[in-house]
Amino acid sequence: MSFAELGLAPGLLRAVADKGYDTPTAIQTRAVPAMLGGRDVLASAQTGTGKTAGFVLPLLQKLDAPQARAPRALVLTPTRELAAQVAQCAREYGRHTGLRIQVIFGGVGLQPQIDGLRAGCDLLVATPGRLLDLEDQGVLDLDHVAHLVLDEADRMLDMGFIHAIKRVIRLLPAKRQNAMFSATYSDDIRALAARLLHDPVAIDVAPRNTVAERIEHVAFKLPKEHKRHLLAHLIKDGDWHQVLVFTRTKHGANRLAEQLEGAGIRSAAIHGNKSQSARVRALEDFKANRVTALVATDVASRGLDIKELPHVVNYELPNVPEDYVHRIGRTARAGATGHAVSLVAPDEAGLLRDIERVLKRPVPYAALPAFEIAAYAPPPPRPQPQHAPRAAKPAQRHGQSAARGSSRARKPGGQGSGQARRQGAGNFPRGARRH
Repeated sequence: MSFAELGLAPGLLRAVADKGYDTPTAIQTRAVPAMLGGRDVLASAQTGTGKTAGFVLPLLQKLDAPQARAPRALVLTPTRELAAQVAQCAREYGRHTGLRIQVIFGGVGLQPQIDGLRAGCDLLVATPGRLLDLEDQGVLDLDHVAHLVLDEADRMLDMGFIHAIKRVIRLLPAKRQNAMFSATYSDDIRALAARLLHDPVAIDVAPRNTVAERIEHVAFKLPKEHKRHLLAHLIKDGDWHQVLVFTRTKHGANRLAEQLEGAGIRSAAIHGNKSQSARVRALEDFKANRVTALVATDVASRGLDIKELPHVVNYELPNVPEDYVHRIGRTARAGATGHAVSLVAPDEAGLLRDIERVLKRPVPYAALPAFEIAAYAPPPPRPQPQHAPRAAKPAQRHGQSAARGSSRARKPGGQGSGQARRQGAGNFPRGARRH
């Protein structure tokens, strides 16, 4: 089937051709006609299947041409990155329509977003919190919304947005078209769908919670304190140029990025405590190969659009096994192959078994390669301004003391010595092992 057979307007077909696409994906083949026909949709498709275009294209066609200033279509997303990605997709596909696309999310100034809304908006992409902020200030009119899409609805519930979503829904006209798109669906999501959707078309282009078949899964069992050393070895020895690494916490992401930098690997962390500009800069550097390792938390990773990402590492296994599916869904997109590596501490063995039950396949343990366990060398302190007095402000004395402490920590002998030890597979039998 071609995009023309989906019933898309000439301007949208031209934009699709501009992007080099000629054949719709499975989710697009089913979702686009359903939404063009006015049906509500409940769609489940794994990351990288083209689901964003699956709802953006029919929304643009239903809007047809610019009208009043207030938005007539609303897309809710859980994160800033995903909101920006959806808005960019809408602008690219709507470039020949004249439709006005606006995006609003937290972490940036309000005024530019207010100005954009006042200039006119046909399709609005938003995160729930910022949307409600602007509505509370009286600068957002939702009375004309005829189409609502919840993207990554499962993640929105995971992040505690259920009450915000219900508030948004109460602000919208009762008569409207609704669609829910997600990689996976929990029972809570299906309960929300039962209340929100009217006689929906159910679309499931992949079995629930499955992952791309082209992903190679492998696990290494080792003590928690050795993980960063093995990771550095895998990146260097394998000549990895781009790897997305997952931690459970924001603090853990910051610490690991610093440790990898200390090992000579260009790294950056991305998580909810980072400013929007810092997150955008880290992602741009990663895409441009100026950064080799991007260390992320699960929430921050949603919406990351990284083409041909070859390696994903679970530095810490997720507590929820379905999150493993989301993590490794960043690789093996659009027909490419991918490599998913899990570093498993002894107390995480149960988490891996839970993941295997979701995958319906074992994740084999591989023999540990020989790798160095080197002392951590923190980045050198920033130089003090040349004109600063030698012993003036307490903050300066504190910084100098910290620098001397770092110097002592790097001296040979004792714990933290620069003398490297070799860690081999002697603690674990060589060869792949399964549970």
